[in-house]
Amino acid sequence: MPLDQIGQTLASFYDTLVAEGIPEHLAVLVRQVRQSESDHAAGAAASEPEAAAERGERLALVVEDDPEVRALAEALLEETELGVIGCDSAEAALNVLQARGGEVALVFADVRLAGEMDGLQLARAVATLWPRARLVITSGGTVARPDVPAEAVFIPKPWRALELLVEAERAACEPKPPLG
Repeated sequence: MPLDQIGQTLASFYDTLVAEGIPEHLAVLVRQVRQSESDHAAGAAASEPEAAAERGERLALVVEDDPEVRALAEALLEETELGVIGCDSAEAALNVLQARGGEVALVFADVRLAGEMDGLQLARAVATLWPRARLVITSGGTVARPDVPAEAVFIPKPWRALELLVEAERAACEPKPPLG
């Protein structure tokens, strides 16, 4: 499903999401996606072939507030076929997702992050707005399974390199479920 159709679909049930109690920061994100999709739709017809060429690379998004742990995860993922972008907060990750969400194959996020949102809130946003991205959540603390979206994999800290590489391989190679 093209990104503009995803935006239209989200816009069509935005009021329902708000009525059901979606947190305000996610409601703002839905509004931003809806606005960027309508802005994009105006110029999409002329630039679609160029945009498709630019979207060729699949990305791994590492969201970790500890610079050393983030650098380790980034270095490991750079050995895969995925491009790697690191962020220290959920807000920074959402900015990347808004700009390049269709390219993101893997989101690897710690529960505790810099900024207002935590990794679980980010995971819920990704599961809702970018359902084709593979979600991997990590934490050194205890996390109750009901708090982790059903679509996410949980890897406790300290994680092993092999665990992260296996998830990256799955994100890069396994076909994603169709949307809709």
